Amino acid sequence: MRKTLTALALGGTLALTLTACGSNSTGNSANGSGSTTAPQAEAKPAAALTNLTGKQTQVTVDPAFLAGTKSLGLTVGLVGKATLVDGVLSFPITGGDATYYAPGSRDPYVESHIQHAGSGISLTGGGTKVELTNFTVDAGKSMLFGDVSANGKSVVMQAPLFFLDGSTLKPLDTKSEAGFGILEGTKVSLTKAAADLLNTTYKTTALKEFFPVGVAKITLALK
Repeated sequence: MRKTLTALALGGTLALTLTACGSNSTGNSANGSGSTTAPQAEAKPAAALTNLTGKQTQVTVDPAFLAGTKSLGLTVGLVGKATLVDGVLSFPITGGDATYYAPGSRDPYVESHIQHAGSGISLTGGGTKVELTNFTVDAGKSMLFGDVSANGKSVVMQAPLFFLDGSTLKPLDTKSEAGFGILEGTKVSLTKAAADLLNTTYKTTALKEFFPVGVAKITLALK
């Protein structure tokens, strides 16, 4: 009973923290600029994908992230259909849409709402298990959103968890894998909201905004 009450109290605190931080401007761009200039009306998409299903978003995990979680005594786990192979996290794409424009033709040149229902990661330590799940990649906002739970209790849904900095994003690759388009090179890092969440949960100050998580590779079905 005491553990349940503690989890509920923690959940309320974390929800307030994430809500307060959720409206922060990142100054970061998934599309390599950080500008808020309105899209150019004449720009036409090179690829417009709807009702996405199949393939995945992968993150090659930064060694600093693994070292940081280990130093805090945290165990990284997988939720649902997520996998971790040779340092690469994979989350199946379950829905959404994505639109890609030629770089320089508009800003942002990638817009997306890519969903990953039923998968995610967990961090366990000190009797507390935090799960980050149901990720949504919003390239236009340079952000990855997700649901947060603590010890099985929902804390907040679709919170801003990770920055997506696409300043090193490579052009859309439609040749490496037949029938698929690949967007690779976006840097993933913690938002202030996510860093505060984890610091509060695990009683530390070690995690900071922009703490590196890894580099993303998104593989989309071209249909």
